[in-house]
Amino acid sequence: MKSDGWAFRARLFVRRFWQPTSACMTCMPGSLANVLSLAHWELALRTGLATGVLVLLLSFTPLVKVFRNRYGNALAVGVLTAMGDAYSHVNNYAIAYAEPIVTGVVSGLLALASGYLFEDRARRLRTFWTRLTS
Repeated sequence: MKSDGWAFRARLFVRRFWQPTSACMTCMPGSLANVLSLAHWELALRTGLATGVLVLLLSFTPLVKVFRNRYGNALAVGVLTAMGDAYSHVNNYAIAYAEPIVTGVVSGLLALASGYLFEDRARRLRTFWTRLTS
């Protein structure tokens, strides 16, 4: 598939939307009850949307090659998530920019783990499932 096609960009946006959203839900301070909070979800979705838009904009530049390498992808997603989180809402931690940095690190780790688990049509997950069920 061509790297500049719209289907590629749509997949790139969706993949880079869920990682920051999940990371933001994980890193926001509070109890587990906040997972059910509409305001909490709104902030997490705003972070995911901001990061997805940044990734979409990068897909029109030569930097789109970064997303082909697992480690480069994780680094780019982590940095873009930190930027998106800093833009989308105020910091909830005592140290300035601590929450966006923690959210970016968690998002980068999610990108790294998903790249490892889901590459080659989730070969590793299918192999694990086969071993588990046989």
